[in-house]
Amino acid sequence: MIEILAITNNQVLTVNHIDDLKGLHVDWYWIDFNQPSNQEIQLMDEKLHFHPLAIEDCMYSRQRPKLDYYDDFTFFVTHAINEADLTKEEHNIFVGAHFIVTFHQRKSKEISQVWNRLLNLNNPSKWDEYRVFYEIIDKIVDNYFPIVYRLEDEISYVEDNTNEESMDVLLDRLFDLRHQLLQLRHTINPVRDLLYRMLNSHHLKGIRERKEYFVDIYDHLLKLSEMVASNREITNDIRDNYLSINTHQTNQVMKVLTIITSIFAPLTFIAGIYGMNFVNMPELETRYGYFITIGVMALVSILMFLWFKRRGWF
Repeated sequence: MIEILAITNNQVLTVNHIDDLKGLHVDWYWIDFNQPSNQEIQLMDEKLHFHPLAIEDCMYSRQRPKLDYYDDFTFFVTHAINEADLTKEEHNIFVGAHFIVTFHQRKSKEISQVWNRLLNLNNPSKWDEYRVFYEIIDKIVDNYFPIVYRLEDEISYVEDNTNEESMDVLLDRLFDLRHQLLQLRHTINPVRDLLYRMLNSHHLKGIRERKEYFVDIYDHLLKLSEMVASNREITNDIRDNYLSINTHQTNQVMKVLTIITSIFAPLTFIAGIYGMNFVNMPELETRYGYFITIGVMALVSILMFLWFKRRGWF
């Protein structure tokens, strides 16, 4: 689907087809390719005359955030985040003199928000193609924050363990959170690098004129990057603590089992001696031999128990 807005004489007009723009004296226009068909994609070449490499980048949605300079426009690739599964949603943006073209293979709530805001403006005189570009990037970055805050809450839940879940369940959840944080880092850091390149470019006059606004977005991305890195360090600490606790508990169990084994070792030795089937064993004829042997075994057990306890092994 293709949607078109044209701004002329401080009015926002909805245009039905790209060819209709030729009959209008527009200040600038915005064309949104929203989940376009193959026929609609061909219009980018036939009507808008975009470079084939830029069109190819739009069709294959595995591009890293970047910007490319062409003769009549600048091509940007940036990523939003799907809140459900934290996958990347690529947004391709063409910005030129008096126009902006957006391209996305999935429905974009960020572009819809900016589109509706522009459509409802009474006086769009302060808006131009780079203002739209700024608003889209700003919305994309702002929508990163709730995802990072949600992961922070989940990390706190794992750390507090208020429901007293088992360590295996907590570790599984913790490793899942680490994977999600890694996904965020792979999305946020490239967009941060893109903003840095934009701010230091001498070719983008529209960005230089609004530098303070784009610097604000860059600051948000720096904060997000630091939050993701900090949360990954926290998960490292929690993981190490859980593993230390698990190791300590295992050592405690092993110590108890070792003590029990140590106590039964001499008892097994005594029982083994008197369990032999030799005929000439004088003790076998002793009237109270059984009780004496049991008493010795009990005494050995008690003495060993008291010795272990004195050593602090219990």
